[in-house]
Amino acid sequence: MQQYPIGTPGIPWGDMEKQQWRQSQTIKRSYQAEVLDKIAALGEDFDIVRYGALSYDVERYPLLALKSPSWQADKPTVLITGGVHGYETSGVQGALLFAKQYASAYFADFNLLIAPCVSPWGYEVINRWNPLAQDPNRNFVANSPAEESAALMQLVADQQVQFLAHIDLHETTDTDESEFRPALAARDGKYIAPGEIPDGFYNVDDSASPQPEFHKAIIDAVAKVTHIAPADKDGNIIGSPVVQPGVIEYALKELGLCASITGAAYRCTTEVYPDSPKATDDICNQAQVAAVKGALDFLKTR
Repeated sequence: MQQYPIGTPGIPWGDMEKQQWRQSQTIKRSYQAEVLDKIAALGEDFDIVRYGALSYDVERYPLLALKSPSWQADKPTVLITGGVHGYETSGVQGALLFAKQYASAYFADFNLLIAPCVSPWGYEVINRWNPLAQDPNRNFVANSPAEESAALMQLVADQQVQFLAHIDLHETTDTDESEFRPALAARDGKYIAPGEIPDGFYNVDDSASPQPEFHKAIIDAVAKVTHIAPADKDGNIIGSPVVQPGVIEYALKELGLCASITGAAYRCTTEVYPDSPKATDDICNQAQVAAVKGALDFLKTR
């Protein structure tokens, strides 16, 4: 049975273990300096929308989104999200970099809604979960118990538009295997077999409604910035069959994943690998930007 510092192997956590886990988390970086200040600096280019705040600390964790100023009902609408898992840094910083440097070039063609950091507590403590040991990216469901997920779903509903696309920016890191999967096994009292972290960028499509051309366009754009993850010896990436280079499929809605929330025709979860010897923080951020631009450039041709 796997060992984890909290809990008893084979027995799911109760409130005491979750509290013990929460108390073991420490703030390691600043949401204010690294996210909120950057959003504020974009106030001349975007409408800044406050769509809630986390009850854990309302003042410290406001939830902010950027909305393109030339919003029109007859333009296609695209959602871009980052930081659903707070520890996945390039999702947050890539979304902010795209907003700062490139988004305005797409204002004429799209309504853009950008939520750069869905899980700010997770961002500060560099963790996958929220303080209640919930994974926001398994809780995009009706009556979600995760505040982060519920608030984002309400933001989407409040727009009262049909979204054309949603690009959700993520990372797969070495800590997925060293920390987060062992924590998941401990929390749920289950054995989880060790996995293999892919070296490179890959995309997750929706198995219920795949869009292979859309994903190929994203992979082709990202390949100019960083390397694409190869399939393992079984033809898989993280246990799922590779359906085209750098692309796997998940049942997004069934799993309660963020990329399912808009019902958009085009849905994508990006996965950058920051621990690769071939990667740097800047390369990871630029890969996320390339994914967004590749997606939007493709959609302009539809």
